[in-house]
Amino acid sequence: MGATELKSVLPRELLASVVVFLVALPLCMGIAIASGMPPAKGLITGIIGGLVVGWLAGSPLQVSGPAAGLAVLVFELVREHGMLMLGPILLLAGLLQVLAGRFKLGCWFRVTAPAVVYGMLAGIGVLIVLSQAHVMFDSGPKPSGLDNLVGFPATLVQAIGPGSGLQAGMLGLGTILIMWSWDKLRPQSLRFVPGALLGVGIATGISLFMALDVKRVEVPDNLSDAIDWLRPADLMNLADPAILIAAIAVAFIASAETLLSAAAVDRMHSGQRSDFDKELSAQGVGNMLCGLVGALPMTGVIVRSSANVQAGATTRMSTIFHGLWLLAFVLLLSSVLQSIPVASLAGVLVYTGLKLVDLKTFRGLGRYGRMPMFTYAATAGAIIFTDLLTGVLVGFGLTLVKLALKASRLKISVVPLEAENELELRLVGAATFLKVPALTKALAGIPAGSTVHVPLNNLSYIDHSCLELLEEWGRANAAHGTKLVIEPRGLKRRLEGRVHTTTGIGSGAS
Repeated sequence: MGATELKSVLPRELLASVVVFLVALPLCMGIAIASGMPPAKGLITGIIGGLVVGWLAGSPLQVSGPAAGLAVLVFELVREHGMLMLGPILLLAGLLQVLAGRFKLGCWFRVTAPAVVYGMLAGIGVLIVLSQAHVMFDSGPKPSGLDNLVGFPATLVQAIGPGSGLQAGMLGLGTILIMWSWDKLRPQSLRFVPGALLGVGIATGISLFMALDVKRVEVPDNLSDAIDWLRPADLMNLADPAILIAAIAVAFIASAETLLSAAAVDRMHSGQRSDFDKELSAQGVGNMLCGLVGALPMTGVIVRSSANVQAGATTRMSTIFHGLWLLAFVLLLSSVLQSIPVASLAGVLVYTGLKLVDLKTFRGLGRYGRMPMFTYAATAGAIIFTDLLTGVLVGFGLTLVKLALKASRLKISVVPLEAENELELRLVGAATFLKVPALTKALAGIPAGSTVHVPLNNLSYIDHSCLELLEEWGRANAAHGTKLVIEPRGLKRRLEGRVHTTTGIGSGAS
């Protein structure tokens, strides 16, 4: 980029970077709290996402940082393994992402069924709402979604009693109301002001003016105090199968969410398209750095990225500058962050979680039939009532079942031929083990003494179970004068196994 071009785009990039910074600031802290981590950890991830990943990114207008989509998984990992184990998990997850990018696997993450991805995000959204509803009343979240749901009435009763719960709850609900109203009524001239910042700013001002005794954000005066360097001894824990599975889960979910966001960002502008493999590697580098310093994992985030595009950004400079503003704010104005009520940030997360439950997308899946809608609901439900990994596996399982059923569509018909006692068993589609019962029924209806021709040229595939059934039926009925003629012409490369010729069975020319 030449000096003249740089001079022309710099003002626009600076403005866009400020907008993204204002969007990212409350979200970085709120997502850290939702993840069971100190707010400063989320800010460190946001800084790395801007300064490092912004520089390396294959999607230049995408903004990376801590994401709500990983908050539930991180909360579970911290609860089960402790905060220090997050470092090795992120280091390995980041390495897997780098390797996936180097081996050009980015496109494969994008083939994940949309119903599974959107169902996953919806389930995560519900869990965020259920957990942060407790935090919004200055209480602590429970271990599971069901516990959070069942325990919420007790949290409300506790909030009505002595303490800060009711005051905190009013601040949190007020933040949600401000964000919702701003989204609906925001003037065009103020579109760059994010609702989250406005809600948190007003709630903070009210809490200070009224001297409310509520929990506030804890941010160290020195950012280096929030860094927990990865210790060599911690790397030994990578031999633990549970840690390995956790790293794979983080890598997969972070990659899927990142590339889904990158594809959405590409649809928002007409500039440079995303290089998904390069983006995946950049995210991996970022997550490895987050693991080294003990921060949160990162993904490409659609909320910040869309704000970046809408603010007029055309290059990666806006993303890099937003990381710089985060760093400067934390270093110079940490006392401002320490005055923010935790309940207000929880309100931001409740509103964010509600938006993840995208009913419009759910209804849109209905255009493709009932199965995608069922997959969405089942994935979300399994995540809510079990855990994130189980829910994702349920979604993938349903997708595989759907594929198996589609791949096994087989039309079976018995057609009389001109010659006497000659029939054609016509098979159209894919003959797999799932269709053995239907094929058995069709064969049972063929009269004894017939010559049965079975052309395979209308099949896309036939597996050994169907071949064996045909051959065994031919052998079993040969004594009754039945002759089976399998004609494999046209199916040489779609045939599993070899057609055998035995007594009573003929094989046509190939």
